[in-house]
Amino acid sequence: MFTRREWLSHTGAGFGSLALASLLSQDGYAIDRSSNPLASSVPHYPAKVRSVIFLFMYGGPSHIDLFDPKPTLAKYDGQAIPVFKQDDVFMSGKTKNIAMKSPYKFAKHGQSGIEISETFPELAKHADKLCIIRSMHCESNNHGPAIFQMNSGSILAGRPSLGSWLTYGLGTEGENLPGYVVMLDYQGAPINGAMNWSNGFMPAAYQGVPFRSGGEPIAYLSPPAGVTRGRQRARLDLLRQWNEGHAVANPADSALSARIASYELAFRMQTHATEAVDLVGESEEVKNLYGLDNKISHHFGRNCLLARRLVERGVRF
Repeated sequence: MFTRREWLSHTGAGFGSLALASLLSQDGYAIDRSSNPLASSVPHYPAKVRSVIFLFMYGGPSHIDLFDPKPTLAKYDGQAIPVFKQDDVFMSGKTKNIAMKSPYKFAKHGQSGIEISETFPELAKHADKLCIIRSMHCESNNHGPAIFQMNSGSILAGRPSLGSWLTYGLGTEGENLPGYVVMLDYQGAPINGAMNWSNGFMPAAYQGVPFRSGGEPIAYLSPPAGVTRGRQRARLDLLRQWNEGHAVANPADSALSARIASYELAFRMQTHATEAVDLVGESEEVKNLYGLDNKISHHFGRNCLLARRLVERGVRF
């Protein structure tokens, strides 16, 4: 038997520990990823990054015309390349062995002396803010495997992508937006599509969530007409009950727990994501700085501006 004083003491301490666990979880400690696989966590070593905006500009200009001058290429311009081997080339026998130098001039910029071509006169002013790696190479000269290697480190499909590893290691700071967002070009997805932002062999919760390139970035963000928030909440509760019952019988199915989490995230996004993707609050000056006033740069600039707004609201990658 408990007295009222003892009962209040025990229950008070109990509720206090629940509150403490919640606060510790928000700060990255006492993480329970069984209910939220994207919960923010503290790695073994202090993280040097808070968030990443990765510009994978598939189909962009050649590095030889941007940041990587090739004096030897200029030397052999219009001539046969001595070390060229047809057997090393994709579509062997159909490639001509003629060197072509870059048509653009290069100059050194900043205290670092980074060589940048004349195609980037404005970016060249910020040379000392850049880190340019010229030692990268690929194990395949075929586009598909090469893109896999760029996004996952392997030329073979099935490995987790960079964004998946990052959200797996650090979780996400926000609870109302995905931890890993993919923003597509308006002309379409790269070769191999969704496999480039795949979770690979990791739980399904760590795969990228694609945003649409035109119109509203997130499809079906608003509930159908006549469906109240309470009614939608009741539907989700029933779905969750069924899914959790099935998950108990199939504990190895990570896709099911990811689906439960995605339903809950989608419900929260209806309230918070609308504000995140709404550019009305941005000034015309900022929009113009991102190139939204130019039809050539509008689509790319819009994605960059949305990416900035998303990481400001806790999206990790």
